[in-house]
Amino acid sequence: MAKYQLLLPKMGESVAEATIIRWLKNPGDHVEADEAVMEIATDKVDSEVPSPVSGRLAERLFNENDVVQVGAVVATIDTEERADTNAYKNDYVSFEEQPAAKPVAVPAPEPVNQSEAFDQQLAEVPVNEQAIPGINQLNSQPVVHAVSGNGNGRFYSPLVKNIAQHEGVTAAELDQIQGSGAEGRLTKEDLLKYLSVRGSRPALHTEAAPQQSATPVAERPEPVAAQQPTPQPAKPAYSVSGNDEIIEMDRMRRLIADHMVMSVQTSPHVTSFVEADVTNLVKWRDKVKSSFEKREGEKITFTPIFIEAVVKAIKDYPMVNVSVNGTQIIKKRDINIGMATALPSGNLIVPVIHKADGLNLTGMAKTVNDLAARARANKLQPDEIKNGTFTITNVGSFGNVMGTPIINQPQVAILAVGAIKKKPAVIETLEGDMIAIRHMMFLSLSYDHRVVDGALGGSFVRRVADYLENWDINTEI
Repeated sequence: MAKYQLLLPKMGESVAEATIIRWLKNPGDHVEADEAVMEIATDKVDSEVPSPVSGRLAERLFNENDVVQVGAVVATIDTEERADTNAYKNDYVSFEEQPAAKPVAVPAPEPVNQSEAFDQQLAEVPVNEQAIPGINQLNSQPVVHAVSGNGNGRFYSPLVKNIAQHEGVTAAELDQIQGSGAEGRLTKEDLLKYLSVRGSRPALHTEAAPQQSATPVAERPEPVAAQQPTPQPAKPAYSVSGNDEIIEMDRMRRLIADHMVMSVQTSPHVTSFVEADVTNLVKWRDKVKSSFEKREGEKITFTPIFIEAVVKAIKDYPMVNVSVNGTQIIKKRDINIGMATALPSGNLIVPVIHKADGLNLTGMAKTVNDLAARARANKLQPDEIKNGTFTITNVGSFGNVMGTPIINQPQVAILAVGAIKKKPAVIETLEGDMIAIRHMMFLSLSYDHRVVDGALGGSFVRRVADYLENWDINTEI
């Protein structure tokens, strides 16, 4: 009997870990090849992990709600097949018989001072989660990167902050730990390494040392150990009566809540509004929608047309298609448009149309329909909600005429399109001004005022409206 190791599979280049939502098989249960063994969640996308072999589930190595790294062994399966180390070389399975890779010794650079010596020591310490009491309980919480911040603007995940609180790590001490995550963020592994060698860190000085020589020595400033953390305002007390229902947020709602709070804390939001006359666009769609559906087997909605107008406007104003890293502005080459999609559960997800500027209107319509359908069916892949550079949300689908959306970080702008309403409007003709019934809609652009000023934001949303208003009613599709 051979024993196979089931690995947490790769789920996209940008996904490094996942949370186990539910085990579908118990130890001792028979598992067929390609049968799902567990359900996992990455950020907002849920998926199943199948077994590539048939056999009996021998052991589950993680519990539900545990956060697991991609490539980690999550379970073992007993099978009647011979253990052949050359078989089943894929993302899902490995063999216990495979030899472990030999560690390669890499010489460390000579530290130049006490602080660098500690940083070097910290980088060489292996992560030992068992050495930290209570880490398994803390690990059971889903990891959400950069969900809230402290006074100096650095963000920590709930798991990092929980570990720090459990181990008595102060905010000032936490700020001094170098992070290896994106944009220098502190990861769980960074904190665990720090805790493993915490006792050997150079002491934080609270008094100036006596002068040893006439030559001043430049040192990296250290925080004052005696400084007390800034007191946080007490949370208001809530009164709950017998008529109230307490509803615990599900995992996705907690992620959305954390992401929205982080966005508001990060970016100063400004919203500009424009009203657009889209009468020609409405008439054109009414004319072509039946023939398009018969020919392509797809419905054409207003969403791909809105996205096409946004893509054109981004080409005219590329500084809207950026992100911010500290004092650096990162100008994006690709135009990746996210479209906010409401789910049957009441939650929200934002699938991304990558390189939207490379699609014609027919391709855009098919991509929009496909992503929206799979989003509602919970069948999106992790990479299909990553790397968006600009987001559109259709508040008009709920009958709203306008909105002030929150920016989807790390982007710097988001456009809300309102409901199209028939309204009396003044139009200019050769015979003079006239009042006519027109199809009107509001566009609302929220933008990050750190890098997008009113002139740029207002000009951009006006340009989007211009493309929609000047739609050629004879456009071929």
